Amino acid sequence: MITLLTGENSFEVDRALKKIAADFDGQPERIDGSTLDIKQLPDLLMGATLFANKRLVIIKNLSENSSVWTEFSKWLPRISDDVTLVLVEPKPDKRTKTYKELQKAASVESFTVWGDRDSVQAEKWVSDEAKNLGFVLDKQLAQFLVARVGLDQWLLYQALEKLSVAESVNKEVIEDIVDANPTENVFYLFEAALRGETAKLVGMIKTLELTEDPYRLFGLLGGQAFQLAALAVAEKPSAEVAKDLGAHPFAMSKLAPHVKKLGREGVRKVVAAFAEADSGMKTSAGDPWLLIERALMKVAAL
Repeated sequence: MITLLTGENSFEVDRALKKIAADFDGQPERIDGSTLDIKQLPDLLMGATLFANKRLVIIKNLSENSSVWTEFSKWLPRISDDVTLVLVEPKPDKRTKTYKELQKAASVESFTVWGDRDSVQAEKWVSDEAKNLGFVLDKQLAQFLVARVGLDQWLLYQALEKLSVAESVNKEVIEDIVDANPTENVFYLFEAALRGETAKLVGMIKTLELTEDPYRLFGLLGGQAFQLAALAVAEKPSAEVAKDLGAHPFAMSKLAPHVKKLGREGVRKVVAAFAEADSGMKTSAGDPWLLIERALMKVAAL
């Protein structure tokens, strides 16, 4: 039996490998395919050893070894029935003969990394995983957790493990024990400006200066301003706008009241403040943090 695991979602690939290994009665053989010599293939693929009648052979990144990968298709018909072969290829070249032959001979499973349009799937996933870990995350808490952590499944699962040992789980507990990702920090920074909370704004900027790159942070802030503008002109519910943009619906729903408060003219002034800061970022040798603070203060004054 041959299984090909593809895709750059390393969490799901790792989970699939663990299940395959758990279902196998024996010790898996793990091989770095990038350094494999073609002379090793007979021993790996052609039957039992002195120590085991059935074997599980896991080869990672064989496609990085161009000389062996090119010849590997010739070995597929020769793989012993006593060998369960698992190939792990995050980004295989689908144009190669070996990949095309594997599509015919192997069970192919693809695991893609979640993107912005997968937030609903992520929310269902964290709810299901929480249940497996022995606690309950309702829809609202699942939305809040995904918005706070992002769509990286490793980070989401680590957050769930932390929450699983808490006596109870609510929004305050999540905020207390789960670190916010940079995008979440930016959202709260932008929201503080929209609320006119200037003292809080200055404190947050000072904290972010210690860890964040100003140009990256400004790019994320610009994205928030764009989403605010999209809500202002769309005249549709925030959930529909979020779907159109591939944005997180929870975050968009929190921007919606600010659009109503500011009106189109106010939103235009927000966009203008960021456009001015963007021009300064590109042409000035001044402090980028000062430009960010100046733009946010203009928003806070609206």
